[in-house]
Amino acid sequence: MSGGTCNVSSKDGGGFPGKHHGLEEKIGHVPIFFKNLADSDPTMHDAVLKLDSYIWADGLLSRKQKKLTAISIAAAMRDSHALHAQLQGAKNLGITLGEVDEVLRVTFMLAGMPAYVYGKTAAESIFK
Repeated sequence: MSGGTCNVSSKDGGGFPGKHHGLEEKIGHVPIFFKNLADSDPTMHDAVLKLDSYIWADGLLSRKQKKLTAISIAAAMRDSHALHAQLQGAKNLGITLGEVDEVLRVTFMLAGMPAYVYGKTAAESIFK
């Protein structure tokens, strides 16, 4: 992506295997709105997949570290949809409930008890 445009095409899949590029494995499910986006706005769909691949790729931080960061942010924001998606993705990556508990302690220090309890409750339901 440069200059506000994205050079991916829905005709060639934007270079991504499968219609949703492994989102099912990453987050446990593909949201309906995103499935519909593939048909209603394939260019946007492909651009989101390209950005997703860039952001979650291993770099200075591993994908696992990024996932734990995302869990902390989603818990702090009390975003139910994002938190459950990130927790399911974490479970699929082999992240343990103990690791989630540890990152939620950091969330507690920065976002308070409500965010901690919110995250713990969601994590316990996903990791049971």
